Amino acid sequence: MRTTAPRRRARRTLAGAGAAAVLLAGAVTGCGPGGSGDDGVRGAQAAPRWNTAPASIAAVGDSITRGFDACSVLADCPEVSWVTGNDPEVHSLAARLLGEAGVPVRSWNHAVTGSRMADLPGQLAEAAGHKPDLVTVMVGSNDACRPTASSMTPVAEFRAGFERALAGLRAASPTTQVYVSSVPDLQRLWEQGKDDPMVRKIWSLGICQSMLADPLSAASGSTARREQVRARVVEYNEVLREVCAKDALCRYDGGAVFQYPFGADQLSRWDWFHPGKEGQARLAELAHRQVTAAEPPR
Repeated sequence: MRTTAPRRRARRTLAGAGAAAVLLAGAVTGCGPGGSGDDGVRGAQAAPRWNTAPASIAAVGDSITRGFDACSVLADCPEVSWVTGNDPEVHSLAARLLGEAGVPVRSWNHAVTGSRMADLPGQLAEAAGHKPDLVTVMVGSNDACRPTASSMTPVAEFRAGFERALAGLRAASPTTQVYVSSVPDLQRLWEQGKDDPMVRKIWSLGICQSMLADPLSAASGSTARREQVRARVVEYNEVLREVCAKDALCRYDGGAVFQYPFGADQLSRWDWFHPGKEGQARLAELAHRQVTAAEPPR
């Protein structure tokens, strides 16, 4: 008996629906050719695992990652960078993970002195071109270090910039791990140098005026300004933590850099604000400890 075209179409539709139902059932139960239900469920739920031994590293961020003022006045010194430097006294993160011979061929520094969060998407786009196993992020100090406290980057803008930067990285290099350092406690840095006349003179040239202007002033306005800057840094760090937590391959340092008790010995002898060589070494040590840990900091 001859089947009409409408009836044939109906049968094909039913057959397609039946096949879809079988596939859907297999996806839900995990049953399918060559696998058990339990294996399918475990595979669907498994999250990407953090690699504690990345074989290539890119760095993005600001003057800290460029080693600014660590070797000479008003100059970058990438050879002592906590991420990609080759100075044996610093023993950078790259040197610890890749070995000294691996630093020049499998690490890249795209940080730029003076950068703020708004610059991070572009830096991460450059870093993604290398398809690195790991990229380190340290940014936010310049968003808080502004001519005035009122000109600090708004928190919502800071968040949007970080979300955009991570999304861009994920689109370009989905498997790259991200290690995010917290923003340093700028008020602690003020406390380290405020009583030294020479330091105060250097700071007056324009370094982080939102925090360092009138360093000896105990007037209510000055005190409130410094507290406002510190509070903004705390808010930035909370943004870094929250946004990073949404990415299975992003690890925030748990506030390790913010909480580290940087003293005079760890600061630049030229500006008493940026990390000197000793400070860069401590940053490398903190990062290596956390990148190689089986679990992220709590």
